[in-house]
Amino acid sequence: MNILLIGSGGREHALAYALTKSPLCDHLFSAPGNPGTAAFGENRPDLDVADPAAVCAFCAAHAIGLVVIGPEVPLVAGLVDDLTVAGIRAFGPTRAAAQLEGSKGFTKDLCAEYGIPTAAFARFTELAPALAYLAERGAPIVVKADGLAAGKGVVVAETLDQARAAVRAMLGDPGAEIVIEECLFGEEASFFALCDGSRAVPVGTAQDHKRVFDGDRGPNTGGMGAYSPATILTPALERTVMETIIAPTLAGMRARGMPFTGILYAGLMLTADGPKLIEYNTRFGDPEAQVLMPRLAGDLVPALLAACDGDVSGIVIPFDEGRAALTVVMAAAGYPGAVMRGSVIRGVAEAEAGDDVIVFQAGTRTEDGQLLADGGRVLTVTALGASMMEAQARAYAAIARIDWPEGFCRRDIGRRAVAREVAGGGI
Repeated sequence: MNILLIGSGGREHALAYALTKSPLCDHLFSAPGNPGTAAFGENRPDLDVADPAAVCAFCAAHAIGLVVIGPEVPLVAGLVDDLTVAGIRAFGPTRAAAQLEGSKGFTKDLCAEYGIPTAAFARFTELAPALAYLAERGAPIVVKADGLAAGKGVVVAETLDQARAAVRAMLGDPGAEIVIEECLFGEEASFFALCDGSRAVPVGTAQDHKRVFDGDRGPNTGGMGAYSPATILTPALERTVMETIIAPTLAGMRARGMPFTGILYAGLMLTADGPKLIEYNTRFGDPEAQVLMPRLAGDLVPALLAACDGDVSGIVIPFDEGRAALTVVMAAAGYPGAVMRGSVIRGVAEAEAGDDVIVFQAGTRTEDGQLLADGGRVLTVTALGASMMEAQARAYAAIARIDWPEGFCRRDIGRRAVAREVAGGGI
């Protein structure tokens, strides 16, 4: 079948890498795609993915058998709904179900109604009651913009002054809404489940590094690196997550008449009281996809089709359990603020010449035969290894081969996993 992949980031490059391994994939179109996805099929930057009619017409004209939507914006906008009405299989949640990512307030209310463990919270649309709540609760405390914010709409305020500033900034626009919640303590982990509206099967684990600088310092970003598996999520903890978080979420969404189909990505805090939900994403993560896809030991496409068709009960998504994957994001100087575009990147082929290294491209473009930086997070350098330490060493050795003076990366991705491994935890 022909497959249309929506998106242009490192996640989509990783999905293209996985999708085209399937014997079911005859031809892959990526819209708009990037220089990395072009190696796996045909980029279509001319297709306006924000225009549902244009996407449906493209699918009809090119006999598309499956549409895979990578980023959150088209999901929240309801592209799956439009494709479904047109009779086109689309992997991802409906507009209503995508509220699990599109509205933090919606998800918090669902958690409260169905007893899903999460941080204590309150929702606000006006400044005065929000400031009064801060004064009552004190710091540290977490302030979140209700809607999509590309991973940057969260402030973990260490002081009340920081919290007040975040509240004023986020409620500065008409119609804005925020969630203020308890600051949870523990270690974060990412858990992925493939859902068909009623049932879910696990799709691996990862740990992300959100802060921009080493030692988890600086502002939040879309993610500066990740590794998989997240060994801190033991089999027992994974069962707990499925039973106490994923299952009641699916039940609640069904009861609300908006069954969830697609990838449910639970951002977790592993607290002393057990796993608690920080927030949901309704698609594969970025950069988590860049460590999950290379570890796949089977065909991804049948699993996606099973979810679309409403029955994942017989699906097992195998991973190479003897292999760890670690990815390091190379970002343009200034990220997550304003960045300079157009600097030349050299050495990607040399980086990939090393054992088990894949450089997934995100904010890149080509011009006159040169690869140029064209965004904030530009490359994700992924390496596999028999241990997390080996994967980490390979990833940073590959980065050393990339000639891009205008870029930077964190130098401590995977430090917790490596420390556990050294202490005898294995992968």
